[in-house]
Amino acid sequence: MRINISVIKADLGAIGGHIRPSQALLDAVGNHIKSKSKGLAIDWRVTFTGDDIAILLTHNRGIENEKIHRLCWEAFVAGMKVAKEQGLYGAGQDLLKLDFNGTVKGLGPACAEMEFNEREAEPFLLIAADKTDPGAFNLPLYLSFCDPMHNAGLLISPQIRQGYVFRVIDLSPQDNERFIELKSPEEIYDLAVLLRDQERFAIESIVSRATGDTAAAASTTRLHNIAGKYAGKDDPVMIVRTQKDFPGSGEALSPFGIGHYVAGFMRGSHYGPLMPVKQNSDISFFDGPPIVSAAAYSVHNGKLTEAADCFAQPYWDNVRSRVARKAEEIRQQGFFGPAMLGMDELEYTQMAPILKNLEKKFNIKK
Repeated sequence: MRINISVIKADLGAIGGHIRPSQALLDAVGNHIKSKSKGLAIDWRVTFTGDDIAILLTHNRGIENEKIHRLCWEAFVAGMKVAKEQGLYGAGQDLLKLDFNGTVKGLGPACAEMEFNEREAEPFLLIAADKTDPGAFNLPLYLSFCDPMHNAGLLISPQIRQGYVFRVIDLSPQDNERFIELKSPEEIYDLAVLLRDQERFAIESIVSRATGDTAAAASTTRLHNIAGKYAGKDDPVMIVRTQKDFPGSGEALSPFGIGHYVAGFMRGSHYGPLMPVKQNSDISFFDGPPIVSAAAYSVHNGKLTEAADCFAQPYWDNVRSRVARKAEEIRQQGFFGPAMLGMDELEYTQMAPILKNLEKKFNIKK
């Protein structure tokens, strides 16, 4: 059976600042999908990560289908109304433009979609992050698809050894329509050159060279490119198919044990380690740390199983403790040096006009 998996995610408002969405807000989104999805979607789920709500849909209407996108958009608008009624902070924060134009792309929400023929067994991961940028997924995807230290299939599986095609998007405001496709294994060094700059480049999709099947799809929305100013972090989401011709679920999750440093944290202006958290976790310390959740599903004829919470397993408690120590260490450095983002990113905050005003006060030595 040929199906689509779509996940669309947005910050619609949260309790007590950026902590978590209210139950009434979650119910408003879920009830809208429940009442309006008949005849459109095969199955659906609504979850949250930090203060972001994700709608997961299976359907057979294709990528960027207007009816599917409108369904999610109108669910978010319904949620925004509840958020405003409750006085939640940042109500409708990610709905930057309210005129729906056929797709949520360019309006604020993060979106990842893929289309494929179902295998006999079709497992996949829904991975969602909060308080960080799309480039936060660069390192985990690189390691799980290119590095045999994390993916033993690169040594063992004939299909996986043939490698993948990575589509990388240029996230800069003037070039955000540009992309490049690079092949592994022969171009992984070129790929690394781009992916190391996680504020400039991000992986949009990964395709198997053995089968031509899509292995992963990730959102690449940059909110400041749409709003022209700081409008919250981009909070990316991605779908990763696993097993057989793709990395195993454990191989796709393994790199998240690093707790690598990403952009985000308080006011989206600091670096912090990405903490793997359980499903439906809140945000707290310094509006962070940046967090990532992972829900594993199986799908058959478009019908989803219940979610398996990947980061609830006891091993990840140890990772969280280590990541918490990393977060505390870099936070002790406050605003100084590499603890805070570079000026290219901070130009979308109030830092730019402050510097511009200070420029007028400089004197020239005689």
